[in-house]
Amino acid sequence: MGACAPRPSPTTSSSRPSGRRLPRWALRSPSRRTTRGARRAIATVPRAPSSSVGSGPGTLLAKPLGSPRTRRVRRRAAGPTRRSSRSLRAISPRTGAPGATPATSTGRARPRACRAVPRCASGSRGTRSRSERVSSDPGLAASGLATGLLQCDHFDAWRCRSCSLLQTPYAAQLAGKQAAVEALLPPLPWLPPVASTQSGFRNKAKMVVAGAVGSPTLGILGPSGEGVDLRDCALHTPGIVAALPVLAGFVTRAGLTPYDVEQRRGELKHLLVTESPDGGLMVRFVLRSQEPVARIRKHLPSLLSALGEVRVVSVNLQPEHKAILEGEQEILLAGDPTLTMGVNGFALHLRPQGFFQTNTAMAAALYAQAQEWIDEVDPDAVLDLYCGVGGFALHAAGPPARARRVLGVEISAEAIAGARLTAAEAGLDVRFEAGDAGDAASWLASLGASGAGVDAGKALVVVNPPRRGIGPELATWLESAPVDHVVYSSCNATTLARDLAAMPSLRPVAGRLLDMFPNTDHYEVVLRLERAPG
Repeated sequence: MGACAPRPSPTTSSSRPSGRRLPRWALRSPSRRTTRGARRAIATVPRAPSSSVGSGPGTLLAKPLGSPRTRRVRRRAAGPTRRSSRSLRAISPRTGAPGATPATSTGRARPRACRAVPRCASGSRGTRSRSERVSSDPGLAASGLATGLLQCDHFDAWRCRSCSLLQTPYAAQLAGKQAAVEALLPPLPWLPPVASTQSGFRNKAKMVVAGAVGSPTLGILGPSGEGVDLRDCALHTPGIVAALPVLAGFVTRAGLTPYDVEQRRGELKHLLVTESPDGGLMVRFVLRSQEPVARIRKHLPSLLSALGEVRVVSVNLQPEHKAILEGEQEILLAGDPTLTMGVNGFALHLRPQGFFQTNTAMAAALYAQAQEWIDEVDPDAVLDLYCGVGGFALHAAGPPARARRVLGVEISAEAIAGARLTAAEAGLDVRFEAGDAGDAASWLASLGASGAGVDAGKALVVVNPPRRGIGPELATWLESAPVDHVVYSSCNATTLARDLAAMPSLRPVAGRLLDMFPNTDHYEVVLRLERAPG
C-alpha cells in the first residue's frame, strides 16, 4: 500500500559557514556507488540574505539560524577538529535529544559536526546543472523557499530533531535529494523535481500521548521517556494545529489516562488526526482497552461542538506493549465511516485504517504524472498493485468513455472498501480486490477478455510498494511477464535500484522526484519503465 515512514529517523544537523568543504572522512556512505554520486553533490550552502520575516515555531527566515547554540555549532563546523569523535555530541535516534548516538541507514554513528550539505551554487558539472534546474523554478523562487530557512523552536532547543535538513536552504535540500537519487539509479532522463511547501503540508498527525490527565503532552517521547509536546508543530496543516489543543483539553475532560511506556499502565497511547483538503477532520483515539470508551462517548458531544470540522471519530484498540502505532480493531463512534480526500477531481474515501500519502499536494502531482505517462502509452489494461485507496487506478481509468480495463489490488480490506466507493461515485468501471500483490500473474490474467489474457504491448502495471520495494519474486515475474510498460512509484531509491537490477529488460525512460517529506532526506520518486527491444 505504499506506506512510508511517518516520521523519519532524526539525523544530525548543523549549519556550516561558506567556503569550506567537509573532510574526506565525512563523505562515507552506505554504498560505494552512493558515495561517488554524493561526493559530486556535497559542498557548502551559500549564506541567505540577512533579513527575517517573523519568529516563533514554523517561521520562515531569510537568514541562517542565529541562536547561541547554532553559532557554537558553526564554530565547531568551521574546520577540522582535533577532538575525538567521542567528544562530539550526538542525537538520540528516538527524538533527536542530545545524549545517544544517531543511526544512519546503515546503523553507523555520524557526528553532528559532519553533516554533508548539498551544493546549490558552484561545483562539479553534474551538481551545478541540477542545482540550477531546481533554483530556477519560478514557483520556488516566488515562494522564497529557495533561500529561506524554516525556524523551529523545538529544533533549536533540541526537543525534536526529526527535520534533519531544517538548517539547509530549501533549494539545496531539493538538489541534494535529486543528486542522491541519481547516484543510486541508472542514468535516465529526469523531469524537474516537484517542490513542496516547507510547512503546513502534513495532513496526518501521529501524536504520542504522555504526561498526566490534567496536563497531557501530544507529540513524541524524550530520551528518558518523558512527553515532549509538539502540538504547534509547523509541519501539520492549519486545521490540525488548531485541533490539537482542543483534543488535549478533551483528554483531561474525559479523564483519559496517558499510557506510561515504562510503567506499562494507562490507557490512551496515541491521537491520530487527519485533515482533508476541504478542512474535514478524522480523529482516532488509540487505546489499550475498551475501558475508557464509555467516557469518550459521554463527552463526545462537547468535542463535536468545539470542533465542527470533525467528520469521523473512532477508537482503535492496541492492547499490546509494542512499538506499533495501532491495532487491528476499530470502533466507529461518530460521523461517517470515511473521510473524503479531494485529489484532482476525485473524492478518495479514506477509512480509519486506510493509507494515504502524507503530503496531499505531492500526492496530486504524483497521480497526475503517472496519468500522463499512462495516457501516452494508452494501454488496454492497467494493473495497479499496492493500490491503497485507488489513486493510481482511478487516474488510469480516465473518463467513462475510455474503454480501459483497470484492476487495483491491495492487501488492506479497509482501503479497498474506500476505493470501491470512490469508483462508484465517479461512475468508473474500475475493479478493486483485496489480495496479495504477489499473485500478479493471476490478477493480470483476470483483466483479459473472457480470461484470454492480455497482449504485452497493450498492458501496463503500476507498482507503489512500501519502503521494502516489490521484492525479488514480483520483480522476477515482471521481468518475464507479458507487460512492456511499468510505472514504479517508490519512497526508497535503494530498494528501487535493487528491484530495477532484477528486471534489466525493463529500462527506465523517464523519472521524476517529488518532495513528499520536506526538511528531511526522504522523498518520493516515480519512474516510467519500458521493455527493451529484443
